[in-house]
Amino acid sequence: MAESVYKVIELIGTSSESWEKAASAAVARAAASVRDLRIAEVVELDMQIEDGDVVSYRAKIKVSFKFEEDD
Repeated sequence: MAESVYKVIELIGTSSESWEKAASAAVARAAASVRDLRIAEVVELDMQIEDGDVVSYRAKIKVSFKFEEDD
């Protein structure tokens, strides 16, 4: 079996509805420009608050994808 190398990038997704939707938004955006996504790990959750109300959920995630070799 050949060895594989993966690259990890960190993203922050936001949603006015939930942390799950925030994380999904980040993965969906990454999938639009990065091929062969493998794993997404949620590393931090937080909220933006204005006047005592939650206005945005934020999910910081690490996403890995297979690093392609140059031919």
